[in-house]
Amino acid sequence: MPKKKESEEEDVPASEEIKSDKKEITIEDLPGIGPKGAQKLRDAGFTDLMAIAAASPGELSAIAELGQGTAEKVIQAAREHLDLGFKTAVDLMERRKNIGRISTGSSNLNALLGGGVETQAITEAYGAFGSGKSQLGFQLAVNVQLPAEKGGLNGKCLFIDTEGTFRPERIQQIAEKRGLDTQKVLKNIFVARAFNSDHQSVLVEKAKEVIQKENIKLVIVDSITSLFRSEFSGRGELAPRQQKLNRHIHALQKLADIYNLSVFVTNQVMANPGLLFGDPTTATGGHILGHGSTYRMYLRKSKQTKRIARLIDSPNLPEGEAIFTVGESGIED
Repeated sequence: MPKKKESEEEDVPASEEIKSDKKEITIEDLPGIGPKGAQKLRDAGFTDLMAIAAASPGELSAIAELGQGTAEKVIQAAREHLDLGFKTAVDLMERRKNIGRISTGSSNLNALLGGGVETQAITEAYGAFGSGKSQLGFQLAVNVQLPAEKGGLNGKCLFIDTEGTFRPERIQQIAEKRGLDTQKVLKNIFVARAFNSDHQSVLVEKAKEVIQKENIKLVIVDSITSLFRSEFSGRGELAPRQQKLNRHIHALQKLADIYNLSVFVTNQVMANPGLLFGDPTTATGGHILGHGSTYRMYLRKSKQTKRIARLIDSPNLPEGEAIFTVGESGIED
């Protein structure tokens, strides 16, 4: 009996040794990637295994000058090491504890969104001109810089402006009214003006370089459909436009997932002339954008500075409405 007990005790360390055998690996350790290939990947923004695991073989092949087969092996090796297979709902619940939220400035609007604008998700706000879409974006660009206890993420903002409506003066005004260092707030917002849909897509692809260097916790696209609408007109160009928009929205979601950041996009609207009753306003972008957005809000003007936000779609929150105001201090109740 003592000998049996001794053998049982020897089995325990052996199993522990097998578990601990899965050591941490670097990009250089992946099959077919040497120091030179690893440097190329890092220069392109693939600085960790998660970024490689989420890439496509074609993308990796072009960047690191690898064959298609080698690229597939590299991605598969990264995925196996990160254990990206099936997980229990308990594991996913644990992962969601890392979700951060950015305050909108309005407690009513925060409650509608389940606590604020969430990381690892795309939040879309659509509405007519003057409904407060851009103003909400400006407010979030300021609030993301606040500490967590004040409704921020201690991070910086990346702002893609497609309509030429970004105004640093407005950012300065919001920051000043809230007692913040205006110069510091402005320095923490990185702005790029997109001049066509291709440029807009390239900016999102290049965003990972800035995200890694500057601790970006919020990416804003204002607006996401403007350039696509102007370049692709008529039913004949609808299919290529939607395919391109689909790739664009998936690239944004990938950034949100890999870097645990928030993506906030504004969207334009159009009127449905066939609707005889009710509000004829509908969002542009069709089903592609509707499915691509995690949270979807419809903003509309009310009396004076009041605005009404309606939550149209969410994976876990009920539909509802919230009233907020847009003033000199930004978004408030």
